[in-house]
Amino acid sequence: MRALVCDAITDDLSGVAIRELPVPSPGPGQALVRVAAASVNFVDILLCQGKYQLKLEPPFTPGMNLVGEVVALGEGAVGEGAAGPAVGAQVVAPIRHGGFAEYALAEAASLEPLPAALSLAEAAAYPSAYLTAYVSLVRRANLQAGEVVLVHGASGGTGLATVDLAKCLGATVIASSASDAKLKVLGEYGADHLVNISGGFAGEVKALTDGRGADVIYDPVGGDVFDESTRCINFDGRLLVVGFTSGRFATARTNHALIKGYSIVGVRAGEYGRRFPERGRENRRAIWDLADTGKIRPRVHAELPFADVLTGFEMLRERAVIGKVVIRFDA
Repeated sequence: MRALVCDAITDDLSGVAIRELPVPSPGPGQALVRVAAASVNFVDILLCQGKYQLKLEPPFTPGMNLVGEVVALGEGAVGEGAAGPAVGAQVVAPIRHGGFAEYALAEAASLEPLPAALSLAEAAAYPSAYLTAYVSLVRRANLQAGEVVLVHGASGGTGLATVDLAKCLGATVIASSASDAKLKVLGEYGADHLVNISGGFAGEVKALTDGRGADVIYDPVGGDVFDESTRCINFDGRLLVVGFTSGRFATARTNHALIKGYSIVGVRAGEYGRRFPERGRENRRAIWDLADTGKIRPRVHAELPFADVLTGFEMLRERAVIGKVVIRFDA
């Protein structure tokens, strides 16, 4: 089978290429899935650069979210439902790595049926982005209807999912970006207010909230964006630390948090589910219920054939994506 393999950790991704590998066999509790589509996540890039919390020794295959057909089951492979996955079933498989290949292994219990309301590409774009959004807003921020959410990096896959979910939960959404073109799309997607952060944003956010500031701030950027976010957060607000795409870790001023009465909350959606398995199952069930009912919908920016998978990586690195890039193996 063809697979994208990281043979060496490099900042410029020069150690990543498509290779021929043997088709794996499912072990106990596993399913072998013939991959039809897989989405590109920023985490995939960080893994190949050695910059993510999870450190993998090369060689490995990145890829976290895939859609495909179950072609084989290992011993004792059952899902959460009574019947479990069946050979021939069309499924969505969230995994930690291995998705950019023509065949991938997944834990059978993690498989979800392909939602009727989503296309193949939308389903591939869905799991990690919306799980991160759900854990951020519901589990960590305890978002309430009527609160104001400021979403940084709003045009990215998880940022756009956070905009979508926050609106679904009854919040007022302020979406930020450094690009007016991206802000236009975010407005069409449902954001209530749009803020270009190029020249600063704290003053505008406070003006939009009658001086109070945002109740919840979703920050996957870090660095200067985090610093300025502390100047436009409401009392009793929750500043969610989701990532650091700016490349700089921020340093929190604890005296400032004390005086303004806000919380700084770390978000690791996958780790949250691993630490609290029952809540993790509830989280996954919640986002799939939303997908099944068509209440929320991921945005697919582009669909590329597998031969162009590294082009998809570069699109993310260049911040040229609004939503998700999906790699198609059936194209």
